[in-house]
Amino acid sequence: MFRLFILAIIVLIASCTNNKKGPDVSNIKVTVPVQRFEQDFFKMDTTNIAAGLDALQKKYPSFLPEYLQFVLGISNPGDAEKQVRFFLEQSRGLMDSAEKKYADFSGIQKDFVTAFQHVNFYYPAYHVPKIITLIGPVDALAKLGETYTPDFLRPDFLGISLQFYLGKNFSLYQSERYIAEVAPLYISRRFDKEYIVPDAMKLVVDAIYSDTSGGRPLIEQMIERGKQWYLLDHFLPDAADSVKTGFTKKQLDWCTENEGNIWAQITKSENIYSIEQPVIQNYLGEAPFTQNMPESSPGNIGQWIGWQIVKKFAENKKDLSVQEVLHTPFKTIFEEAKYKPK
Repeated sequence: MFRLFILAIIVLIASCTNNKKGPDVSNIKVTVPVQRFEQDFFKMDTTNIAAGLDALQKKYPSFLPEYLQFVLGISNPGDAEKQVRFFLEQSRGLMDSAEKKYADFSGIQKDFVTAFQHVNFYYPAYHVPKIITLIGPVDALAKLGETYTPDFLRPDFLGISLQFYLGKNFSLYQSERYIAEVAPLYISRRFDKEYIVPDAMKLVVDAIYSDTSGGRPLIEQMIERGKQWYLLDHFLPDAADSVKTGFTKKQLDWCTENEGNIWAQITKSENIYSIEQPVIQNYLGEAPFTQNMPESSPGNIGQWIGWQIVKKFAENKKDLSVQEVLHTPFKTIFEEAKYKPK
């Protein structure tokens, strides 16, 4: 009897701790190499930049040219040594801050392995890139559609710009110039460790299912972008919605509590088939909150509503695979979701 009691306790503990939402991916073999480019880059001898660049070219043959051209903005190869030396001398403090926070990248690497296991569960043929960390200029945010990303994805590597993950309270992010010219506080509050993997996986999502709805009606863009968060949900099933959406927990709670009111406000205030850019931007752009709604609302609320519509459709069509949901026309999703939030 005692042994049965102990066994029951073990089973109960296991069931309580096994709260994962996604499929079992433990048998999917994934390797995610990590290369610390910034560490090699900042080891260069500033009195012999040419030799340093030659060594980096051998170790990072596909990455270095892109780094020099698109991250450092060096368009003339003849200026490379001078500009690289200047960047090295000006950015030592930035590198020191990054090294202090990310000397050990193994935990994040492990999270990437889990994420790519989920990617390969749904897309077995997807080629997993290596991770390359870097330090670039503090104003080098790249634009992806209507949003900005610290990272960039290529066929063989995923670049992670550590200068945008130094912690929301990092002194540089608080400066008036940085807030005005690079990232306002409602964006830089996401410049922290827990956003590294979700930010990167959004690039993977966009590579697998690109948003091609630009210029289309508001409701179509909402649903198409909602599909991307639906896919991200499957790649990161255990991640908090706050890091996937970029909303604060308070904003997410507000959305959940007011979902019916949000939808009613959108349908009352706008023609959901509008293609006017100010309307699109209001509901699908980065902003501290959504115009015509309380300041407790988040920006990009249209994508959140689109996400709810797609999830409702998927719930109604449980026989459809993830890929089939993604490739269902927006009009079918909208009509068959029968979305009527309270």
